[in-house]
Amino acid sequence: MSGPGAGIRPDARRNFFRAAVATLLALIVFSTAGCVVNNEGLVPVVTGVDVHRVDSIADQLPPQIAASGRLLVGTNPPYAPNEFKDESGTIVGFDVDLMTAAGQVLGLTVELQEADFDKIIPAVQAGTFNVGASSFTDTLEREKSVDFVTYYSAGVQWAQRPDDDIDPNNACGLRVGVQTTTIEDIEEVPAKSAACVAAGKPPIEKIKYDSQDEVANALILGRIDALSADSPVTAYAIRRSDGRIVPAGEVFDAAPYGWVVAKGSPLAPVLQQAMQYLIDGGQYRAIAEAWGVEAGVIETSVINGAMS
Repeated sequence: MSGPGAGIRPDARRNFFRAAVATLLALIVFSTAGCVVNNEGLVPVVTGVDVHRVDSIADQLPPQIAASGRLLVGTNPPYAPNEFKDESGTIVGFDVDLMTAAGQVLGLTVELQEADFDKIIPAVQAGTFNVGASSFTDTLEREKSVDFVTYYSAGVQWAQRPDDDIDPNNACGLRVGVQTTTIEDIEEVPAKSAACVAAGKPPIEKIKYDSQDEVANALILGRIDALSADSPVTAYAIRRSDGRIVPAGEVFDAAPYGWVVAKGSPLAPVLQQAMQYLIDGGQYRAIAEAWGVEAGVIETSVINGAMS
């Protein structure tokens, strides 16, 4: 989450190729309360996706992981459409389906385990999780402690209520909602607020929420003036808001999402090869298009692709 990355948020979900990929949680607006909540909605249909174990890649797995037959993945829903829960409580989303496909290339069963976002990286470092998959933004600071396998390019996108006129570059004195521990929380909004203070203007009042659903609700209810989140997350909230949320400005500060692995782990190059296999074979784009996030697809997966 940016979101991720931290927002990079933002995590994970499920058993992949069942007849219909994952149940897309819809944010439904209740006219009586004006709130946005998660509820079962559309089921994206993935076509052109056929993934099997690729021996030349899977044979490079660390012996302990290969022997277990499992890939333990930490994730932190809700951060729709990347990782969130359907009505039955199953973790679904773009990140989940992509990670599941990568697991199939490696001949592994992906086991998603829900965790607090800010505890996923320490858990990967400690070996509790093999991978962290929760819309993590790959940053130079994070690369000091863990490695990233890139799989998507996300920017930051603000949103506002329809009748407002919010400028993300001139938001001094406004209340801006973010999901806690995302890039927007840790870096983007604080930097904008510091610039306001340096110019002699009032700071931005950053208001943090535990989930992205809460941020969207707060904006609809007028508790905040704007929200800031990763571009696919904001776009999803806008689509599900029944016109109560609209974009505020353009997408900016594009940066890579990455799957988190332990620093120096031999799993990183194997996971990167699996990701590149999905890119080259077209399965990656098919999954992205099914979830409506094809705007951020990449052509090459790398290990540690941070730009800042």
